[in-house]
Amino acid sequence: MRRPETLKYLFDILQACRLLEQFTSGKSLADFERDAMLRSAVERQFEIIGEALRLAIREEPDLAGLISDSSRIVAFRNRLIHGYAGVLSDVGWGILETNLPTLRMEVTRLLEGEAR
Repeated sequence: MRRPETLKYLFDILQACRLLEQFTSGKSLADFERDAMLRSAVERQFEIIGEALRLAIREEPDLAGLISDSSRIVAFRNRLIHGYAGVLSDVGWGILETNLPTLRMEVTRLLEGEAR
């Protein structure tokens, strides 16, 4: 049984994944590069994901082994926060296309496991 605070963080991650999918649906890398508001919205959701995951792992360290690339997710959040000028658009877009579906699936499974 997961702690209530951990479940909140997992829910926040899932919500951010949904928003990222909503914001980028029908968009391309070129759209992302041209649209400062879209870029800002996407980066904010990545920040939320990374911070919520960091806090969830602090609460329950076993989560680090249940979420693929958890340390890289947190590191990307740190890069967005502290080294924002060095983050390339194609890196963020690649994460959206390649890694986000896996993260959403893993977090959904964790939350569904708690609902049973």
